[in-house]
Amino acid sequence: MTNDHVTLPAKTIDIAIPTCTTTAKPDSNGHVPPGECGAFWNYYPSFAAAAAFAILFAVLTAIHIWQAARYKKAWCWVIIMASIWETLAFLFRAISTKHQQSSGIYLVFQIFILLAPIWVNAFAYMTLGRMIHFFHPRQAVLGLPASTLAALFVALDIVSFAVQLTGGSMAGPTTPPAEQMRAIHIYMGGIALQEFFILLFLGLTLVFHRDMRRVAAAATAAATWRPLLWALYVSLAMITTRIVFRLVEFSSGHETDNPLLVREAYFYALEAAPMALAVAAYNVAHPASVMRGPESEMPGLFGMLKQSVARRRRRGAGHVPLERDPEEQELTCHGRRR
Repeated sequence: MTNDHVTLPAKTIDIAIPTCTTTAKPDSNGHVPPGECGAFWNYYPSFAAAAAFAILFAVLTAIHIWQAARYKKAWCWVIIMASIWETLAFLFRAISTKHQQSSGIYLVFQIFILLAPIWVNAFAYMTLGRMIHFFHPRQAVLGLPASTLAALFVALDIVSFAVQLTGGSMAGPTTPPAEQMRAIHIYMGGIALQEFFILLFLGLTLVFHRDMRRVAAAATAAATWRPLLWALYVSLAMITTRIVFRLVEFSSGHETDNPLLVREAYFYALEAAPMALAVAAYNVAHPASVMRGPESEMPGLFGMLKQSVARRRRRGAGHVPLERDPEEQELTCHGRRR
């Protein structure tokens, strides 16, 4: 730069921009050894395994769609969505095994596989709420009405979903290491939060189980709620298995000395198989096949509040006798709800 009074010598400024140069030649599927530039996988992923699970989840999805249509239960779209997301996750994983240099395909797979279990979790919450409404004599557990309980835990599930989505979408394969670690920590916080909500929910489920055992002890008809409740337990156990796997995987480091990262078998044994069982459990004991009739349709939260206000008004007018204290009255159940 020059003017009449000052002359500054020309100077070149060098800015270091991180670059990635592949030293290993990708094979026909785009695979390069772990640690090399462009290596998104820490092992050679199996196309056959990914395709097999994509087909398995597609079959489970088709069965869930058929069951929801057969029993005319619109709310079962949640478990259908869960199964669709799992199907898409393994479909994109299968595609990624053939295009291992594509960060976009890998990121789509990662988002679907990390977030699909949230849908299964939400379906478990909705199922227990409807079981309480349909089977429980008081239609409440620990004073929580069925619709309130379901709405509360679904809302908590959405919070967990938002946290996991934030972390999962940030942790792309081309993200700088420092930002990737931050994203992983956010995601770990999200699944830890999810597991905390599951444990709270499990406590309420056990209370419901205890109450229904008392009802069954005084009943003569078969307890049709049992198979569905055990399906719920299986689903929660499988989701918990998957969460523990992810927490251990992400907290054990991201180097090649972490066996969970470098052996594909762990992914299929502790992620894919548990989630397949979690979804299939509701195919075996489908909520709509157990809870039938007009009373199987649980009103929404606002509908329940409206009914509660109406009951209180009738009681105040002397039309409906007050119930005895729940701890003093024996749990009874109409035959159609056993």
